[in-house]
Amino acid sequence: MKKQRKAKARKVIELLLAIVVCNLAGVIGSFFTSPAVRTWYTTIQRPSFSPPDWVFAPVWTTLFILMGISLFLVWNKGLKTKGVKIALVFFFIQLVLNALWSIIFFGLKSPLGGFIELCFLWAMILAAIITFYRVSRPAAYLLIPYILWVSFAGVLNFMIFYLNM
Repeated sequence: MKKQRKAKARKVIELLLAIVVCNLAGVIGSFFTSPAVRTWYTTIQRPSFSPPDWVFAPVWTTLFILMGISLFLVWNKGLKTKGVKIALVFFFIQLVLNALWSIIFFGLKSPLGGFIELCFLWAMILAAIITFYRVSRPAAYLLIPYILWVSFAGVLNFMIFYLNM
């Protein structure tokens, strides 16, 4: 009984760790996003379908939580499995690219650079979904809202570039 409790507590800690790791990408990105949202971002032209600024934080928080749960599900399939290792490589590449987008778009104030980088991010999210699907279908499904949001963000990013050329 005591072993079961320890194993369950360990799984909860692993889940929380996976969620924290994913949220770190958002925290890193926010160091570049927050100052620019109050200054530069208010001065540029945005498309009419651009959501209000307050929408982004809850959407990203939700997505990072879903990503963390997804990461946990794959991680728990065993780190010695080749399919798991490959899936995690794609996942962590996309996580780095996620943080990098904020640095490029907001930190460097480069909508074009952000859009180009976002195309690579989108490809890595797709690769993560495909490789996660082979390991854990629920984990792959949890990433679908993420790729949909990044697809929308890509259109938004491109339009911001276009409107501010």
